[in-house]
Amino acid sequence: MPSTYTNNSGIEKPGSGEQAGTWGSTTNNNFDIIDRALNGVGTITLAGTSHTLTTTDGTLSDGQYKLLVLGGTPSGTNTITIIPNDQDKIYFVENISGQAAVFTQGSGTTVTVPNGSSKIIYADGAGASANVSSITDSLSLKGDVNADTLKINNVTVSATAAELNVLDGITATTAELNHTDGVTSNIQTQLNAKQATITGAASTGVTNNFSVSRAMVTDNSGKMSTSAVTSTELGYLDGVTSNIQSQFNGISTELVNDTSPQLGGNLDGNGFNISLTNSNYIQLGNWFVYMDGSGNLIFQYSGSTVAKIATNGAITSENDITAFGTV
Repeated sequence: MPSTYTNNSGIEKPGSGEQAGTWGSTTNNNFDIIDRALNGVGTITLAGTSHTLTTTDGTLSDGQYKLLVLGGTPSGTNTITIIPNDQDKIYFVENISGQAAVFTQGSGTTVTVPNGSSKIIYADGAGASANVSSITDSLSLKGDVNADTLKINNVTVSATAAELNVLDGITATTAELNHTDGVTSNIQTQLNAKQATITGAASTGVTNNFSVSRAMVTDNSGKMSTSAVTSTELGYLDGVTSNIQSQFNGISTELVNDTSPQLGGNLDGNGFNISLTNSNYIQLGNWFVYMDGSGNLIFQYSGSTVAKIATNGAITSENDITAFGTV
């Protein structure tokens, strides 16, 4: 009868009475397969984004290695398909390929071994629906664990054991710890630099409010206080573009020409003359008094000249002159 092969490693089992005088070669080959399956370390060179990990019956093949070291230069995440899909397999995997590797055997679950990580995986050989699972993903340990480095989700924990032990006994909540988010230097040092009690100019406003809508000043002790100047009065300064006193000093103390001067009370020259130039007049109701081009003082009523006083004192009237004394 012909040879058959073991289910998981493809070790040849010669048929009864077969291979007379040649079975030694088959046996030696079988020992090599057994040796590879027990302790073999194989370097698997990956390329592109896919690779087939094959076990061939009666032949030394990559799928028979116990430990797989993934290398090569894959161009992205590499999917490694274990065939045939009806063999049970246990692999120790170290991935140093530079990319993640995904192990699959059928349409069932897969296992991803990130670059720089190691895992123990097994394929259940269930045919088209075969699954690949990780033993180390759910590995439970009892007793002490001694390790030089620690990774969580393939991220190396850089804190030392002493630094992690600082957390022992902390009762703060997550929300309380999050209050330290954004801190850039020693918190206690920053707190020590703050004043426990407000001193200086602002101390006058610690317990009492200032008067509302008043300009702030400093008193004779250098403390902040409010003045009698209101915010409305300060608002009058809006729009000022230069020194106010200088602008006041530049205003003439005499009346200047104005086409329609308005007086709200008595006109007071304050020690200065009030002057009108030729053709300008004083209006009193329907009366107009002005000086003509010759310097004569003209009196008009309702637009008609009724009298004139010449520069030599001569008086001319357009009507009778009534005198109550000597003329």
